[in-house]
Amino acid sequence: MSEAAAVQRHYTRFDLAERIVDALRQSGADLEALTLDDLGPIDEFHIRGREATTELAALGALSPGTSVLDVGCGIGGPSRVLATRSGCRVTGIDLVGEYCRVATMLALRACRDRSVRYCQASALDLPFGDAAFDVVWTQHASMNIEDKRRLYGEMFRVVKPGGRLLLYDIVAGPGGPIHFPVPWARDPAISFLITAEQLEDELRAAGFDVTTWRDLTEPTREWFRKLRARTRAPAAPPSGPSILLGSEWETMTGNMMTNLDENRVGVVRAVLSRPQPAGEGE
Repeated sequence: MSEAAAVQRHYTRFDLAERIVDALRQSGADLEALTLDDLGPIDEFHIRGREATTELAALGALSPGTSVLDVGCGIGGPSRVLATRSGCRVTGIDLVGEYCRVATMLALRACRDRSVRYCQASALDLPFGDAAFDVVWTQHASMNIEDKRRLYGEMFRVVKPGGRLLLYDIVAGPGGPIHFPVPWARDPAISFLITAEQLEDELRAAGFDVTTWRDLTEPTREWFRKLRARTRAPAAPPSGPSILLGSEWETMTGNMMTNLDENRVGVVRAVLSRPQPAGEGE
């Protein structure tokens, strides 16, 4: 089985749309007029959820009309935040077709101005022209991609000179191999973590300049502790990760806490830029 097929198999749940609609109905949301607050617990499939998205958007100083490519968009939570709160025009790509279909369904109910669109595509072969976007955005997508050089080369290719890459990702720590399963992989076959230092080297090799770089491992540890307490509470409402990953989610949460506590994984957030050619933008 190819790497891409294995990744798709890991994430695909063919009843995903129905499960999400049921969870929203149980929460009392108006399915014909969904809001960002309705979707917040469901559609932010990354560490620290909506909080992390809001922080990264603020660092990116996004403005109305900014064209954004969300690489590894999942079911579209961050893209809808950027479109609704910052007025961006967002295109999301994901390798998992079911995620793109669910993202489109939720966008039709929550973003009626067509400011977001989604398509199934590989991050290693982006179906867009050179310098097509003002900003490339990615949260927790690279862990499943072995060819980092091509990944960041493609991101560099499609962002405009003077544009930005906004990145929030999981990296390998010094504590040794990670405990599986984790949310992005049930075993090492589709897990391709690199260290923060290696990540920075790959980004610079692609041509990016680093504007800001922050280690968020410690806030991540605290977030996981609170998450586990909430999900174990009686009558806890369904969350996005539990819906997307099913009964293994609690085991994955426990392993992530252990991996963090043993410094086997870390989390970084960065803003990078594609330099202007010499003589331009001056």
